Amino acid sequence: MKNLIAVEEALALVLKNVKTTTETELISLDKAIGHVLAQDLYAPISLPPFRQSAMDGYALNYHDGNNFLVIGEVKAGDASRQILSKGQAVRIFTGAQVPKSANTVIKQELISKHGKSISVAGVIRLGSNIRPEGEQIQKNTLALNKGVILNASTIGFIAALGLVEIPVYKKPSVVIIVTGNELARGGQALKDGQIYESNAIMLKNALRSLGILSVDVLEVKDDYQETQLVLNSTLNQYDFTLVSGGISVGDYDFVGRALDKLGIEQVFYKVKQKPGQPLYFGRRNNHFVFALPGNPASTLSCFYIYAARAIEQFMGKSNSTIKKVRLIAKNSYTKTGSRAHFLKAHADAEYVEILDGQASSMLRSFAIANALVYLPEEAQAIDEGAHVETLLLPN
Repeated sequence: MKNLIAVEEALALVLKNVKTTTETELISLDKAIGHVLAQDLYAPISLPPFRQSAMDGYALNYHDGNNFLVIGEVKAGDASRQILSKGQAVRIFTGAQVPKSANTVIKQELISKHGKSISVAGVIRLGSNIRPEGEQIQKNTLALNKGVILNASTIGFIAALGLVEIPVYKKPSVVIIVTGNELARGGQALKDGQIYESNAIMLKNALRSLGILSVDVLEVKDDYQETQLVLNSTLNQYDFTLVSGGISVGDYDFVGRALDKLGIEQVFYKVKQKPGQPLYFGRRNNHFVFALPGNPASTLSCFYIYAARAIEQFMGKSNSTIKKVRLIAKNSYTKTGSRAHFLKAHADAEYVEILDGQASSMLRSFAIANALVYLPEEAQAIDEGAHVETLLLPN
């Protein structure tokens, strides 16, 4: 086996090996959430497409005075064809088209009615409360860059441009393989020596936070032939195979041997970090394997640090969902050993608190964590008040 590699080298190898997929598809907006835009998007219309009233009130053609004759009304959705002479006005509502001959909109609170006339209190400023045509964006200009992640607001903006489908990168297909004789499904009575399996549902939901909504899960006992058979059936069927457990060096850890037998190119195995040292990353053509340590905190940490980045890069995401920031440490921490540490933590806008319960088997602290604090291998401690590199995890 190769010597342990550094965190930075492992991450660089992941990003070097995983390229953005070339497969794209046209998808309707109602199914676009979590996808990534596959090409630059240009506006087919201006927004707004006409001069638009910013509030309820009166559209005026200004003259030298504060009294105006009201000659009509424009509701949202009406085509505004009124021609206003100087000193004339129309009643108008938020979002309605402002007549071309109007040069300001006065909000209704500043108006006094006198039959068919109105008077305006205060100074009239030309151009007030009118959203100009193309204020948001002009026709044929760049609306969104390739690589944008499509969320609710992005999709709303695209819909406002009148588009009903857009080109996106195809999402990767992902399978989770859970290994271990000791695992029981939730809802079943535990036998002596068993624990409830939690990594699969944990990883499925972590994948959901990346926009991967359809994920298959397979279970494998600690058996070499069965492990090899299941792995072989998935490696050409899925873009990413995530294996939970079975990658260490115990007598019943068969994943590494099975991957080697199946001709998977090992990119690296074992990273100088805690938790998650026995992490494996390999590939066969454009199919990728992350064999994650079985301890839950190790599994989730390695997923966020490496597998999530790989999946996002495959999807064409220009910005990672997992943000890297520098925050002020609320408390101190001293590590043992020389490995880099990823510490479960809770962050706010300015500060981050390193939590108790950092063991790789402990999910309780991860359950309240929203961040990982990175302590590199060359550093031995974090001082209270120090600025520390922090990974903000998806909500």
